Amino acid sequence: MNGHITEIVVFGVLFLLVSGMGFVAARWRRPSDLASLNEWGLGGRNFGSWITWFLVGGDLYTAYTFVAVPALVFGAGAMGFFAVPYTVIVYPLVFLVLIRLWSVSHVHGFVTPADFVRARFGSPTLALVVALTGIVATMPYIALQLVGIEAVLKSMGVGGHLPIIIAFAILAAYTYRSGLRAPALIAFVKDILIYVVILVAVIYIPTRLGGWGAIFDSAAAKFAATPARGDGITLNAGNQLQYVTLALGSALALFLYPHSVTGVLASRDRNVIKRNMSALPAYSLLLGLIALLGYMAIAANVKAVGGDANTIVPQLFDAMFPDWFTGVAYAAVGIGALVPAAIMSIAAANLFTRNIYREYLRPGATDAQEAQVSKLVSLAVKVGAVLCILLLDLQFAIDLQLIGGVVILQTLPAVAIGLYSRWPDSRALLAGWAAGMAAGVWMLYTIPNAVSGRAHFGGSAFSLSNLGFDTATTVYAGLLALAVNLLVTVGGTLICRWAGLSDRPDATSPDHYTADRDDPRVRDLDLTGTT
Repeated sequence: MNGHITEIVVFGVLFLLVSGMGFVAARWRRPSDLASLNEWGLGGRNFGSWITWFLVGGDLYTAYTFVAVPALVFGAGAMGFFAVPYTVIVYPLVFLVLIRLWSVSHVHGFVTPADFVRARFGSPTLALVVALTGIVATMPYIALQLVGIEAVLKSMGVGGHLPIIIAFAILAAYTYRSGLRAPALIAFVKDILIYVVILVAVIYIPTRLGGWGAIFDSAAAKFAATPARGDGITLNAGNQLQYVTLALGSALALFLYPHSVTGVLASRDRNVIKRNMSALPAYSLLLGLIALLGYMAIAANVKAVGGDANTIVPQLFDAMFPDWFTGVAYAAVGIGALVPAAIMSIAAANLFTRNIYREYLRPGATDAQEAQVSKLVSLAVKVGAVLCILLLDLQFAIDLQLIGGVVILQTLPAVAIGLYSRWPDSRALLAGWAAGMAAGVWMLYTIPNAVSGRAHFGGSAFSLSNLGFDTATTVYAGLLALAVNLLVTVGGTLICRWAGLSDRPDATSPDHYTADRDDPRVRDLDLTGTT
């Protein structure tokens, strides 16, 4: 550890500085009272374009993305670049959905996607399923933010779990105190640090490695030596469909995550969302540059610490940068874990409070009681994330996140399609969710990992040969599971219509989906109540 004193000092100073900002955030844009989910959990629903851009970007592009995407490129080549196109196509898709969700949530005071489902389909059971799905999908996502911090600590020679526990204890304290305002304020520093580090890396590191030509030649030589695995700097016939379906499926899933919705609902008006959906693709350029770090690590002959592939990027920085800037780069990764982890814990806590506690345990809960329960649950969620790292194998934690992406996709019919159509029957939506969930988990269970030797949950590339096709082509399991979900939903709705089964009334109306902050059509509507 003595050889990393400078890095540790720089990392520690920046980490403590940002943590201090998290506590100060409680007084930033502070209202007279924080004791409500609108204030503590959504920042007063009053964030403008710049704050929202940093908040949503800091939420979606996490510390795990920072270390895992280059690590995937390092190990698998071109397949690792799937994250670039999916973050390009996601914004036009979600523009059509989230702007409507913001409006109807503004009218009715919805805090979570499950709130909307409850009002739209009149089904507390369906809302409960959506809430539980969001919590289950989010929990391992929070745990994986620890992976980024752990990778940095390993590279600095800091062992043991105590530093991670301390880091998340600090995170828990300022999130409890400041709510969504804390990650919103910290996101400015986090994003600026990451942009600086990556831009310096893609300009400076190639000069140390003989230029981009030498970097790509080194990567090509590495993958040519393992042709049996099918890796390479370009896609092949066997993984092209997997690449396309993985990018599309990931795009559809990204803004179904509760933390993504939380950042959007905190926006001030529809124009803020429009500007952000237009500007957020700038992060995709950054993500493409981040992915190239994987090829740089190959050319630099970087070795993972203890076989942990997630340490590839920190090790690259350690080999290429002077000590002080390596400390800055490590801090960018570490701080990059704080913003999404805070938002994720808030989003999961809001789901529990609004759609389980208030719906089933205490229907008459006041705003202050809701806020207090959400604060406590956010602490419990963070403790659970730390326990995942302490008690579970790291690879199993990653497997849980893999399942999470497939799981959250099964809420698409109720949430995304529900924003445009009330045609699906709530009972059919429940049946479709169950069928899609079962199909997705079964497919993930059948997928082996040739590198690690695991027989199950070895990836998301489902081979079509398992369905009887004579081909080696693979596709993203989540998209196939969603197809099963949609087929059952459509078929179940048709059966319900044929049987004359009535569904519960829709508590929303068409003009709620286009309402804006100062829209005269909503002057007489209750802007604070909950349906």
